[in-house]
Amino acid sequence: MISPVSSFVADGVGLPLEQPVLIFTLAMLIFLIGPLLVKRLGQPGIVGIVVFGALIGPGALGIVEHSDAIELLGEVGLIYLLFTVGLELDLRGFKEAPENAALFGLTSFFLPFTVGTVATYAALGLDVWAALLLSSVFASHTLLAYPVVNRFGVTKNRAVTAVFGGILFTDTLALVVLAVVIGAVQDGLSILLFGQIVLSLVVLFGGAWFFLPPVSRWFFQNFSEESYFEFLFVMVAIFAAASLAEVLELAPILGAFVAGLALNQLIPQGGTLMNRVEFVGNAFFIPFFLLHVGMLVDLGVVFDGPETLQIAAFIVGLMIATKGAAAWLVARVQDYDEHERGVIFGLSIGQAAAALAITLIGYEAGLFGSAVLNAVVLMLLVTALVSPWLTERAANRLALEREVEGEGGRAKDPNILLPLSHNAELQRRLLELSFVVKGDGGTNPVHVMTVVQPETSRPTEQQIANVQTALDDLAAEGSAAEVPIRTEARVNHNVASGVVQGAVEVQADQIIMGWDAAQSFSHRIFGSIIDQVLERTTLPVLISRLGHPINTTRRIFVVVPIGADHHEGFYEAVHFVKRIAANLGAELNVLVVEGSSHQFEQLFGLVEEDVTAEFDSIDDWGHLLPTLEEQTEDDDLIVAISPRQGDVGWHPELGDLPARLADMPPESFITIHPRQGEPEYDRQYLRLE
Repeated sequence: MISPVSSFVADGVGLPLEQPVLIFTLAMLIFLIGPLLVKRLGQPGIVGIVVFGALIGPGALGIVEHSDAIELLGEVGLIYLLFTVGLELDLRGFKEAPENAALFGLTSFFLPFTVGTVATYAALGLDVWAALLLSSVFASHTLLAYPVVNRFGVTKNRAVTAVFGGILFTDTLALVVLAVVIGAVQDGLSILLFGQIVLSLVVLFGGAWFFLPPVSRWFFQNFSEESYFEFLFVMVAIFAAASLAEVLELAPILGAFVAGLALNQLIPQGGTLMNRVEFVGNAFFIPFFLLHVGMLVDLGVVFDGPETLQIAAFIVGLMIATKGAAAWLVARVQDYDEHERGVIFGLSIGQAAAALAITLIGYEAGLFGSAVLNAVVLMLLVTALVSPWLTERAANRLALEREVEGEGGRAKDPNILLPLSHNAELQRRLLELSFVVKGDGGTNPVHVMTVVQPETSRPTEQQIANVQTALDDLAAEGSAAEVPIRTEARVNHNVASGVVQGAVEVQADQIIMGWDAAQSFSHRIFGSIIDQVLERTTLPVLISRLGHPINTTRRIFVVVPIGADHHEGFYEAVHFVKRIAANLGAELNVLVVEGSSHQFEQLFGLVEEDVTAEFDSIDDWGHLLPTLEEQTEDDDLIVAISPRQGDVGWHPELGDLPARLADMPPESFITIHPRQGEPEYDRQYLRLE
């Protein structure tokens, strides 16, 4: 029903709008200016879209009707939103310390959920099902303050990683409560209902975990010519999982969430596909969901009486008290200090669109009235202020407590040179590898370069123009990863000299090169050009042959020769390995040839990046290849730390290793040739505790 104010406006200017193009234009305008305005006030961008949606909706000015089209786009945005929640969860952090994440997640959910159910039932007069669902809303949490802990560099702290892993429990449990409540409201509570829900959850999770990853891996390996095909495949996966959940009589958002978990390690952070997923969601689908929610808000309900404000104050106070108690209890059990306790408390009270999504479903099912829906919107506004503020205070003190570490700027944001042959294959895979090595964020560019040798048959200018066009096309595709890319076509009669000189001029920290496994001269390892580069530069050089897209890697086998730990670039090389494993979410298996696995396990532990790994010893070089042939599969990646010929840790077997690895089933390997001549450079990669 349109309010008197909206009726007055409608009579004066012919509202509500009915022209589809005009309505769409207005929506795009709101998506643009809403977040920009509220961010100037220190609020998350989602708040601006919700507020503008409330203003133009039938509950205020009545400029736009809440039509079927907006409802459809809103539901699509809701499904997409829950997919991104699952996609961005830190499963690696969860795997490293599942017991800590489980303790925090279960405590942080069940304490507020139990107390909240009793309190909302008694104080707000809600029925049991509504009280259960509303309590599940604020028992979950959203990492609104993640940018704060990231800025202070405390994301690897044990308490912080417990919160990151704990969200897997809180969000999943909240969605399970949603499934139970909606099922009970529609069909009544019975043992059959619980059995049906359990069976449906088993089918949904089992189908997603055992079907979606292998199918996705196969698709990414075989249909990666055009990157938009990968995005379209992800879209099919999202809505297929949501549709399966709907067929199983579960909430579609639960299916989307499970799809996000299933694809979590196949879409690495910082890669092109992840940035496309985030871009489309943040620019289009999720804003339509927020607009849809905003148009459901009735400002008259907020301002006509104290009920909405009272409900909002009650649930905010209840949430803060119970989340605070949960943080105190977990800190007591885990022996966290007061600053760690403050960080997990600040992080756990954050609420955002996921809480709004569950509330909206409850509202549409008739469990909540307008007052509760509006109260949850107000709760989002309050937690958007309080969560970052509390987290920043505690994270600042936690950061000051840490011992000063070595300079890690270049370690976190490397300056990479990627030389490409103008006729090289699989260039996109090499570019994706550079993104994985670089990681998420950072301002240093990836320098993509091709060295052109002058030919008498074709003008040099024409060669440069052709090469530059190809580089620009590759850079345009790679720029979707939001990593700075600079391209250059340079002329040099000797390609290796051009590469080495280019590395000096751009002040590169490392060089990544591709190898096509073509027949090399007998006295060379890779062939003339790559071997010359290795001879002429002291920078670390990563030589790669990628038989499958890097994001489909499940396990990484690392070959470490005895004596490599005495090389001055060893710890930097270990950092590369651990960083690749961390960004891919891949299992790490280290094979120490003719050395002690226990010794290298300790050495790996000294290097930054928290990645769990298994260590085994290989008695002699003759057993290495049979071991790899027995243990590796098509989706694995072999990484060999290979000092240059004559360096400490070099072994003659390393000279033949690349050619032998090229014939093995994975057909994907990287040889890391460590930095030379800078023994102090390695210190920045070590933990100083």
